Amino acid sequence: MNLEEIRGFCSERGIPYRIVAEYPNGKVKATKDADRKPIVLARVRRYLTTGQVGQPTRISAQIVREENPPARLEPRDRLYYRWYAKEFEGVIRLLRDLTAGRFRDGAVARVLAMQFWTRGEAPTFEEFARSWTKAKAGEDRLLTPEYAYLTDLKHGRADGDWKALRKAKAKSALETLRRIAPVRAADGRLFR
Repeated sequence: MNLEEIRGFCSERGIPYRIVAEYPNGKVKATKDADRKPIVLARVRRYLTTGQVGQPTRISAQIVREENPPARLEPRDRLYYRWYAKEFEGVIRLLRDLTAGRFRDGAVARVLAMQFWTRGEAPTFEEFARSWTKAKAGEDRLLTPEYAYLTDLKHGRADGDWKALRKAKAKSALETLRRIAPVRAADGRLFR
């Protein structure tokens, strides 16, 4: 199943997959960010075994910044949530400077930043640059390719009709999930 299919299953049952952020005024808001597939699948497994939807991933108010980063950043300044974005050229420039020009915006950087933030940490730019350099060297462990495709490829089932096979498997999986985890309406009735 792809993330869109998994998120559809989650939405119907109230299983969180959107990351939420706390703000200094006490409000908690859903962000545009979503959890990665392994985290969402762990929530689905938990739901299937306990019936509990669990709590969304939450970014602490201490590391959320609504304002833009300052124009001049230093290596010991912190990389706060919402500050890592391509439009903040000073952030990207500093990270390139700290990595001798090797830093590139991409999945490794985004996954790494979210790992810090969801642990309640806003790393310094120096810390983030060091962590990015290490993560980039082992990015195959950090980024997970499409497992279904690789499994089918290994077993000789990933030919020109692979997408049709994937869709059939996803349809079957969703039907099974709907059967074992029906949606309960407000009045208590179950929908499959």
